[in-house]
Amino acid sequence: MKQLFIAVKVTLLFTLVTGLAYPLVVTGLARVLFPHQANGSLVEPNGKPIGSSLIGQKFTRPEYFHGRPDGYDGLSSGGSNLGPTSQKLVDRVRDDANKFRAENPQASGPLPADLVTASGSSLDPHISPGAAEVQVARVAAARAFSPERLRQLVAAHTEGRTFGILGEPRVNVLELNLALDQAAPVHK
Repeated sequence: MKQLFIAVKVTLLFTLVTGLAYPLVVTGLARVLFPHQANGSLVEPNGKPIGSSLIGQKFTRPEYFHGRPDGYDGLSSGGSNLGPTSQKLVDRVRDDANKFRAENPQASGPLPADLVTASGSSLDPHISPGAAEVQVARVAAARAFSPERLRQLVAAHTEGRTFGILGEPRVNVLELNLALDQAAPVHK
């Protein structure tokens, strides 16, 4: 009986320490040291949250830059696990490439891979600068905006490698589209 009492006390102690105290301390520190990130890296133009800079959104209208062909569903994120020999993957990539070329007839030559392949999480908010570049003509025409000014906007929103060495240069699609709305509002 004594051992049972000790086991219950230890279980309660560790439940309080690891299940309550530790998460509260870590959350509190995060909110003090990294308030933007701790609150979901929300993008809030005019004080109204419209998304997170860490989770992609599906843009389909021609006056906006489009992201990867991801599902953007936070409830079922994850890769398809289809390999390069999968006919289903080959068909999907071909269909995505054909759809992209139909929307962007000026795009000739090979397409950037991120325009026809999903990310591992299916939530990636970024595209490569090359993927943004092949969309410039479509977006500029849809907004009656200078392609050169649009390229400058893309360059201004291109993030470099993390710490100068990790990853590849990338463009956050949501943030670029918000800046685009500021620079060249869509008139309906």
